[in-house]
Amino acid sequence: MKSKPVALLRSDLGVTKTHNRPHVNDDNPFSESQFKTLKYGPEFPKRFGGPEHARAFCMSFSSWYNKEHKHAGISLLMLQTVHYGRAQQVWSQRQDVLSIAYSAYLEGFVRKAPSPKPLQEAVWINPPKQQISEEELL
Repeated sequence: MKSKPVALLRSDLGVTKTHNRPHVNDDNPFSESQFKTLKYGPEFPKRFGGPEHARAFCMSFSSWYNKEHKHAGISLLMLQTVHYGRAQQVWSQRQDVLSIAYSAYLEGFVRKAPSPKPLQEAVWINPPKQQISEEELL
């Protein structure tokens, strides 16, 4: 970093300077969540052996994150399941299993029959504002 000021290097690389602070409302919660899952996962190394090691780790992490990791924000489904439109099918299968368990062990469910976490219609960072028609304004 001695040969060129950091500001010039950033400019050459097309990186824009921001003044964002942690925990402000314009953070991207999806990116923050993914980064936390990456950093605090049991497989995250204390140090990378070099760029090749970092790339290999990130490739395997991305595959796991999309195909195996169950995300709390989307009803404990995998991203791949939602992306390919199989969420409703998996939810129905879960409901079938819970119904069988409820029938077999009524004494284990004292309050009500179990059901899987409901599916969400959409997940937003900033949901669009509702459009108000002219008739509603009058």
